[in-house]
Amino acid sequence: MPAATRTTIAGIAAEVGVSVPTVSKVLNGRPDVAPSTRALVEESIARHGYQRREAKGKRRSAPRLVELVFHEYGAPWAVEIIRGVEAVAGPARVGVVLSELGGEHRPRQEWLDDVLARRPLGVILVLSDLGEEQRRQLETRSIPFVVVDTAGEPPAGVPTVGSANWNGGLVATRHLLGLGHRRVAIISGPSDVMCSRARIDGYRSAFDEAGVPYDPDLVRYGNFFVEGGYQHGRELLSRPNRPTAIFAGSDFQALGVLRAARELGLHVPEDLSVVGYDDLPVTEWIGPALTTVRQPLLEMASTATRIVLSLAEGEQPSNLRIDLATELVVRESTAPPARGKSTAPPAHGESTTPPVG
Repeated sequence: MPAATRTTIAGIAAEVGVSVPTVSKVLNGRPDVAPSTRALVEESIARHGYQRREAKGKRRSAPRLVELVFHEYGAPWAVEIIRGVEAVAGPARVGVVLSELGGEHRPRQEWLDDVLARRPLGVILVLSDLGEEQRRQLETRSIPFVVVDTAGEPPAGVPTVGSANWNGGLVATRHLLGLGHRRVAIISGPSDVMCSRARIDGYRSAFDEAGVPYDPDLVRYGNFFVEGGYQHGRELLSRPNRPTAIFAGSDFQALGVLRAARELGLHVPEDLSVVGYDDLPVTEWIGPALTTVRQPLLEMASTATRIVLSLAEGEQPSNLRIDLATELVVRESTAPPARGKSTAPPAHGESTTPPVG
């Protein structure tokens, strides 16, 4: 049986009926190709499983870059991600190109065309992902990619790095229930983001574990930013039967809750306990210092960068899904509820006297 013939650019050009330079333009993300022609070329590339192979030494002569793509980077946690990427890319003498998707979780084709033109070593996507066709375009150009804190369920075969979000929601809520709080609200992130849903699942599991029913009306989906915590916090804390504790799905949302509480004349932690998420450096310096769930953002970003650089060298990771540990950091913003504020029965086997400390 004859050996399979490797598909070439010339072969693709002949099949589609275009010139070799036109196929090369498509492969390089050049904009000066008609959309209909581009689609035909991409279909042929996909049908034949074509994958660009660099000539020996050619990639090393080009700028060594990784693309770091945020769905939105107007928050300090994005700075932690950038620091983590630079911690690995810098010593490797790899440059970092930043992109922001304006709050969207999937980039436009124009962004992908620019990436194909730059031909980076790899792409790191934060809280964002690629469509099937976009993934195929990167794969055919031998540009690996890794997703950090995936927005949705990652497709099979896509390397992802995240943290134990379910456990983070569990330990935060378990802490508040252990202090004696029963009306515990949660303001998570956007409902279409997987880590937001995982933290809410952990929150619910803590109630189940304690044998305490939770109130679905105290569950909110925010946006990870200050205004989300503030708006939902004002609404929750203005109720006659307000929560005595709020678990915010990010430290910045916790800051918004603190402002809402202050405007309503509530003191933290005497009248309201607040837990954040991320453990950004600012949490130690605000008053009161914030109890929060530490998410290893630096380590997540560094791990993703090491993976994408290894993939660029032709190595395959032993594990495609990495979830780093989260832990609760207890500071000054949580305390037992004031007497008479716990409105639900105690957990099974639990004393009715709120614990101290």
